[in-house]
Amino acid sequence: MLNKNFFKTLGPGILFASTAIGVSHLVQSTRAGAEYGFALVGFVFFANIFKYPFFEFGSRYANVTGKTLLEGYQKKGNWILWIYFIITLLSMFIVVAAVSFVCSGLISELVDNQFNINKILFFLFFLCVVILINGKFNILDSLVKVIAVVLLISTFLAFIFTLINGPELRIHGFIKPEIFNDKGILFVIALMGWMPTAVDMSVWNSIWTIKRMEQTNYKPKLRETLLDFNIGYIITIILSIFFITLGAYLMFGTGEKLPDSSSLFANKLISLYTSSLGIWSYWIIAVSAFSVMFSTTLSVIDGYSSTIQKTIKLLFKLNSTFFIYKISLLVIVFGSYIITWKFIDNFKQLIDLATTISFLIAPFCAIANHIVVHSDDIPINKRPPFWLKILSFMGIIFLILFSLIYLFYLIK
Repeated sequence: MLNKNFFKTLGPGILFASTAIGVSHLVQSTRAGAEYGFALVGFVFFANIFKYPFFEFGSRYANVTGKTLLEGYQKKGNWILWIYFIITLLSMFIVVAAVSFVCSGLISELVDNQFNINKILFFLFFLCVVILINGKFNILDSLVKVIAVVLLISTFLAFIFTLINGPELRIHGFIKPEIFNDKGILFVIALMGWMPTAVDMSVWNSIWTIKRMEQTNYKPKLRETLLDFNIGYIITIILSIFFITLGAYLMFGTGEKLPDSSSLFANKLISLYTSSLGIWSYWIIAVSAFSVMFSTTLSVIDGYSSTIQKTIKLLFKLNSTFFIYKISLLVIVFGSYIITWKFIDNFKQLIDLATTISFLIAPFCAIANHIVVHSDDIPINKRPPFWLKILSFMGIIFLILFSLIYLFYLIK
């Protein structure tokens, strides 16, 4: 039975879901359905299941210890924290560029393509910096809760109407694409890289959990924190199936392809909804899709900036570090803006690059999380149950195996 204290806990899990729903669902799940039908559902399901422990560990560790995973890494050795820091520096510009590119495409659609993408990206980054420097977690937390509800309802309705209307007719002579070739395997890895999101972002779970405690001045019970996280995680799994279905029913085998331009992709994405719900729903869907991508962009920029801030504080034993947050924010935004220039006409290539990098660094983060949450920092009665420990081992094997498969296909 939920009580009023649970609502003081609610937030980090929804923030996680919002971050996950962004590119992995709106873009990659839709692409999976459009290009492969339901053939990749199994990969999506197993990616969600086998990654679950490592995200759960972030929430668990923060609740039990009152500290972030970063502090847990440091306790096991500065070298682990340094590796994570380097991984973050190497991946953050590509990841932020990818999510902001999708968001800018949706803005372009909303303003009827009256401004070029570079100007829209500049405005988007400027707005994110202003919000995060001044409002930070309170505004972010409030925005996400409203946005998540709107998108959830919209996607559910589109999913139901799509099922009722049935799949579009396939063109004559359509041949299903092969999964187990170079192109198929590389896309599967990219798809799983952010399904539901990158494993290294489990650190953000722990950071957001701590911030929520500070915001509400309430220390939740472990089961309350895990319930908040599980609600968000279940939402991401369900929505991934919804988006695959939209892509499979409305595009698979029709001869239509998802565009490489972010603005044209946004237009196509919105049309998937309106073809199910009717043209009357255009503005509801367009605003909802933009809103969830805007919240994702905010969450990702805040997540990386907070991680850099916290990591530098731990590594160099600093006291006041809010100026580092500000500097990190500006550096991340500037670097990501430069990256988008290079990929301005290769939208899907940028997304695949970002998601693939995330998948390849996932094994290290998974192993680090497993070690930390089974350390002496966590009392035995607060450690993961046996089934979750086994699932964690299986998840590590899963991530290593597919990383090796990817490298094999890359170099052969």
